[in-house]
Amino acid sequence: MASFDSNESSQTNFSAFYCEFSEEFKYILLPVSYALVFVIGLALNATALYVMVFRTKRWNPATIYMFNLTMCDTLYVLTLPFLIYYYADENDWPFSEPFCKAIRFLFYANLYGSILFLCCISLLRFIGICYPVRSLGWVSARQAKLISVAVWACVLLCQAPVLYFSRIRDTESERLCYDTTSPELFDDFLVYSSVVSVIMFALPFMVVMVCYGLMVRKLLEPGAGGGERGGRIASRSKQKSVKMIIIVLAAFMLCFLPFHLTRSLYYSFRYLRQVNPAQVSCSLVEGSSVAYKITRPLASANSCVDPILYFLAGQDVRSNLARKNRLSSPKSKNRNQNLTTQL
Repeated sequence: MASFDSNESSQTNFSAFYCEFSEEFKYILLPVSYALVFVIGLALNATALYVMVFRTKRWNPATIYMFNLTMCDTLYVLTLPFLIYYYADENDWPFSEPFCKAIRFLFYANLYGSILFLCCISLLRFIGICYPVRSLGWVSARQAKLISVAVWACVLLCQAPVLYFSRIRDTESERLCYDTTSPELFDDFLVYSSVVSVIMFALPFMVVMVCYGLMVRKLLEPGAGGGERGGRIASRSKQKSVKMIIIVLAAFMLCFLPFHLTRSLYYSFRYLRQVNPAQVSCSLVEGSSVAYKITRPLASANSCVDPILYFLAGQDVRSNLARKNRLSSPKSKNRNQNLTTQL
């Protein structure tokens, strides 16, 4: 989920401390990648919402977390057409400053909302695998709703400063929509961004890794017999858990981790260059900026990865749809009843 512009123009020259380098590649990379994320993400998330709202009768805690995760992704995907236009027009923002703030805010709300809800889903599965008996009293749909409200409140509160930092600036040939902030506020933004990254990415990432390590150890233990039927149920549960582990780890390793690493490096080099130009060369700043911009589409791609978690590991979607189809085909049911009566 990414929509950043740290330099915000193809030629950066705010002061003697800043370097000048071309960013022409992003005017192709970002519109194309965002267009792909928009088409694929909108289709997958719309399908997931349809199944949850119209085809799922009983919402368990996992369904509640997945619904909130899907809402995060859908809100962000709907902002992408504006970013596609902005970058295709080479950083010329045609809309108002409040709209620029809203677009930037929705990106970060999606990014950290997705991370926190994936963390909730991981903790839920961890409790169910490692403490199956105790989990019956620990988790409920009501608790999941309260936790979801708390997650949204945390995300909105922590990302509210983005509405202050995000600004627009008119130049001779274009209107910039800052993703970070204006140059004079960059030092404050760096502190804010670092704190948010630790609280809303590093800590949840550590929690997810610990949970999955304990889950893998539990899944590798020889299971209790429980008869043939019990063995089949245990096998299906293990397969679902393994799928979830793979998908969530893929989201963190491919979407979130590269983005946060390259962003931290770029922000650090940019700050050190500003403090002491002799300490960091322009080529190092440029290299970190390029790496950072390449990972921005990867962060956006989590909007496409999250629905896959729902379809493959979150809920028995195919079973629900098959059951619904059987119930909605009276002809087939009557035909089977007639055949049984004749026999």
